[in-house]
Amino acid sequence: MDLSGDGPPIAAEWQDAANNVCGVLRGGHPPYAAGRFARAGWRVRASSWDGYEVETSWCRVELEPLGDRDGVLLNGVADPMRHDELAALLRAFGLRFGLELYDESDALVRELTG
Repeated sequence: MDLSGDGPPIAAEWQDAANNVCGVLRGGHPPYAAGRFARAGWRVRASSWDGYEVETSWCRVELEPLGDRDGVLLNGVADPMRHDELAALLRAFGLRFGLELYDESDALVRELTG
């Protein structure tokens, strides 16, 4: 599996931001999803036995296996203005997904599926 430290780190404005994006990815396991992010130029590192942290300048998310091993839990922080871009990337990876965006008060702002 490709692990990369070559992508851009998350921008300072997002480093300490509260989590605002979460979702479920179907059609792959964490190593598969992490490999797709790495090939797209994101930083990828193992964060647990079977989880990964992926980041770029506008997003940092954890990818963890679902309990039933039929998908991936995704959660972290992303620039709200790029929510559509994250969804487009997941579509390009061939993953089905449900993706939620929350505001600073933890209110659901938007849901996307693909």
